[in-house]
This record gives sequence, structure tokens and C-alpha cells, in this order.
Amino acid sequence: MEEEQEAAAPAAAECTDAVASEAAAAGEVAEEAVAETAEYSWPQLRFDTPPRRLYHFAGQFRSPCSSAGNFLKGVKWSPDGSSFLTSCDDNSLRLFYLPEDAYSTAAEHTAEATVGGEDSYGASIHVNEGEPVYDFCWYPYMSVSDPATCVFATTSRDHPIHLWDATTGELRCTYRAYDAMDEITAALSVSFNSTGTKLFAGYNKAIRVFDVHRPGRDFEQHSLLKGSEGPTGIISSISFSPHNGMLAVGSYGQTTAVYAESNMEPLYVLHGQLGGVTQDPYILCWDIRNTVDIVYKLYRSSDTTNQRIHFDIEPCGRHLGTGGQDGMVHIYDLQGGQWVTAFHAAADTVNGFSFHPYLPLAATSSGHRRFGMEDDSEEELNLSDGSISQLSHIVFIDSYILAPCCTVPTQSEQGKHTQAVRPRL
Repeated sequence: MEEEQEAAAPAAAECTDAVASEAAAAGEVAEEAVAETAEYSWPQLRFDTPPRRLYHFAGQFRSPCSSAGNFLKGVKWSPDGSSFLTSCDDNSLRLFYLPEDAYSTAAEHTAEATVGGEDSYGASIHVNEGEPVYDFCWYPYMSVSDPATCVFATTSRDHPIHLWDATTGELRCTYRAYDAMDEITAALSVSFNSTGTKLFAGYNKAIRVFDVHRPGRDFEQHSLLKGSEGPTGIISSISFSPHNGMLAVGSYGQTTAVYAESNMEPLYVLHGQLGGVTQDPYILCWDIRNTVDIVYKLYRSSDTTNQRIHFDIEPCGRHLGTGGQDGMVHIYDLQGGQWVTAFHAAADTVNGFSFHPYLPLAATSSGHRRFGMEDDSEEELNLSDGSISQLSHIVFIDSYILAPCCTVPTQSEQGKHTQAVRPRL
């Protein structure tokens, strides 16, 4: 018996040592995980100083390849934050990759980009559409580490919806809708659903839904005007909730409606816009638990323009940014609708404003068509063909505060995350 106990003692000691080493290893892994989480926390942003202009683009939009009097109509960051896409009046889209050192200690000490100077760098992809571009959108799980997902969709006048390769600029496929005369009809707005499996396109009082994996002329059609309820007129904007299977649809008929994606049944019809949703001088905030009254209104200068004025909400959902005719970008606190700050972004209409998905950066686009008169001043007569080309900026947003509870993933982490959840194209 004593011999058995003596023999078991070394074995027990070895087992204890093994458990202790495993615990120590687990502790080291936990510490590394905590350190990694701390390393990728959201950068602290402030409102008390104006943002700096990091990059400036204008000359390439006035190149001989562009139409006279070209100007920008919108800008959108890619979902992985590696690039941004612009739409122009010359029926083209340009893709710009963000430099790797855009958000670094060196970038903080870089001189501010000068308006009127040379472009910071050139576009990597230049896509030409045959007619004016109505709308464009990114594939929601786009990741530069997976070329199969690097696509964006566009819709233009008298053309089907095009799906473009963001790495080569080549056309991947088309989605075609036909009217009662069996002629191609163009969508006025376009958006992928939150899972990236469907492509929703807005038309006159209707939405057509395409299966992303089945290009061609197969689609589901949903009429939105049922009786006296529902959006009337052109569907100018479509936006999806990332969590609850709902989508909001805006129209030029001063109406916004919320639908269930599964069956396109109307859940709420919201009235109160003074004009088209994308042109109204007020952005309306609603509580969908009680849609009797508007919670608050956010003003932007867009009273006398026919352009779409895009707004965006920063990744943590606390603040909203919007441009306007006055060349200003206004920031609002969404918790109570209070105006927070504003900065001068351009000398013309700021029609596009887009927050970076995880860095303290934002992109703006500006410009609109002008028509000169015979008695205009010499400065105004210098506008080519009665219209003016404006510019695109990337600004370093060190004046905005994001919620400190968020964490910022790296591009490699984003790729791992989206590979697990995205459908294959």
C-alpha cells in the first residue's frame, strides 16, 4: 500500500504541474486577447477643433476625358473602408483607394491639402456609364482581401442595373427590368439587402427585387401604392436595417414607408416631408414605436436645389452628418436632435458626406450645375458651358466624438468576419 502511494505521488505532482502550466498558458492567451482588444479600440474623437483636409481631388474631374463643366454627385466608402467611390455628371464613377498611412502619426503632422492645388493622387478605377448615373451602392460584405466580393451596383438612364468589378473595372453582369411594352426600364435607386443576397431597385411606385446570384430579367415586382396608402411617385432611396429585416423607402411624393423584407408588407407610412426625401431641407426623425408625431427635425440647406443631398450616420450611431447648398457640413447629436457643430467643406453645394466605417475620416463631394447669364460677372463667365466642376475631399475627423464602447476591427479581422457570414457571389 505504501509503495502504491509512493508511486502515485510523482504522478500527482506531474498532473498538478501540467494543470498549472495549462492555466498559465490560458492566462497568457487571455492577456493577449485583452491587449489585442485594447489595441483596436475606437480612436477618441473631439468636437472642439475643426477637421483637417487630408486629400483633395479636382483636376482629374476636369480632364479632357470628362465632359465640360463636370461635377461630383455623391461619394460612398466601401464597407471594408479600403476605398471610396464617386459619381460624376460625366456619366462615370471613379474609385480611389485610401493610402495605408492615411491614419497614422505621420498623417497627423502632414500639411493640410490645398484647395485649388494638384490632386493628392489619381483614381484606380474609372467606369463609364452610357447615361447619367441615378444611384450606386456597394456590396455589403465587400472585402479587398476577397476579390469575389469587390463589386458595386449602378443604375443609369435607359440602362439595366450593372454590377461592376471594383478590382478591374469590368462589367460582371446585368439585372434587367422590363415595362408593359417589354422595353428596358431604368431603376431610380438601388440597394443590396443586409445579407447581400437580393438587389432591391426603386421605380415609379414600385420595387423590383433581383436575386444577386441570378442575373438577367428574372425579378419579383411589388407595387407600393395600395389604395390611398403608400409612397407615391418615384422611389428615390432605399435603406435596410442591419438587424430586424425591415427596409425604409423614400419617394419624391413626400412620403417614407417602412416594409418587412420577407413579404414587402407595409408596416408604417410616414408623412411630413416638404419635398422629396433626398431633397427636403429637413431630415425627420421618427420613433417607430409611436409614429403619430415626428420626434425632431434636422435642418440642412437644400431649399432651392434639385440634387440629392446625402447624409450619413457614424458607425456607433450617435451622430449624423449632412451637407447642403451653403457648402457646410452640419453634425447633429441623434440622442436629442441637437446641433453639435459645422465646418465649411466647399465653396459649392456639398451633395455627399460619408463617414469611414471604422477610422476618424469622412469624405465629401460637392458641386452643382450653374447656368451663366450675359450680364454675369467675369468670374462667373469663366464657368465652362454654364456649369462648374467641383471637388472631392477626405477630411481627418478629429472633431467628432464616437462612443467609447465600440471597438475597431482591422481589415484582416473584417475579412475573417465577413467570410463567415456573407453569401458567395
